[in-house]
Amino acid sequence: MAHGGSYRLLGSPGTGSAIVEACLTLADLPFEIKDVNYAALGPGSGETKGNPLGQVPTLILPDGAVMTESLAMVLHIDEQTPDAGLAPPAGDRLRPMFLRWIVFMVAAIYPTFTFGDEPARWVPDKGSQDMLRLRTDESREAMWRQVEESVVGTPWFLGPRFSALDVYIGVMTRWRPRRTWFAANCPRILAVAQASDEIKSLQRVWARNMD
Repeated sequence: MAHGGSYRLLGSPGTGSAIVEACLTLADLPFEIKDVNYAALGPGSGETKGNPLGQVPTLILPDGAVMTESLAMVLHIDEQTPDAGLAPPAGDRLRPMFLRWIVFMVAAIYPTFTFGDEPARWVPDKGSQDMLRLRTDESREAMWRQVEESVVGTPWFLGPRFSALDVYIGVMTRWRPRRTWFAANCPRILAVAQASDEIKSLQRVWARNMD
């Protein structure tokens, strides 16, 4: 249970928990973070009690309630501290675009890592594992190109307005196919990621989580 009115984030450096850690930091909410062994995670993992999938991030609220799913956490944080600017408010003309693309990143792009990072969990033989990894990588690259061609603004994803989309991009572009690929194929996405790299209040978060 979280103590003293603070949040408790269970995470692993370099994973999606970095997104939630960054948003908690931007919102200036009190929180503590416990790093757990990523290799030991999975259903029934004692490290992430209360999360049926045994995944990170897992967020324990000040009242002891458990939250899973990074986007649910980000939207909850935004509701607690709307002045942090993590999402355009209801009625804002940019909110539909924000919701569309942040859900796209979580529901479409993110699962390619779930299945492609550890293909042995899903298919038995080496040939099938290699093919699953290849196909999820190709699918991810195609979806990033779709994002690049569709809506990316400057300096942020929504143009002049910062949002949690920029945090997702800052973290997820560190994963396969990594920043070198984005420089060659999705330069506007890379520019958003690099702008996120420069947010002063997040320097400790990035240093803790990224290579």
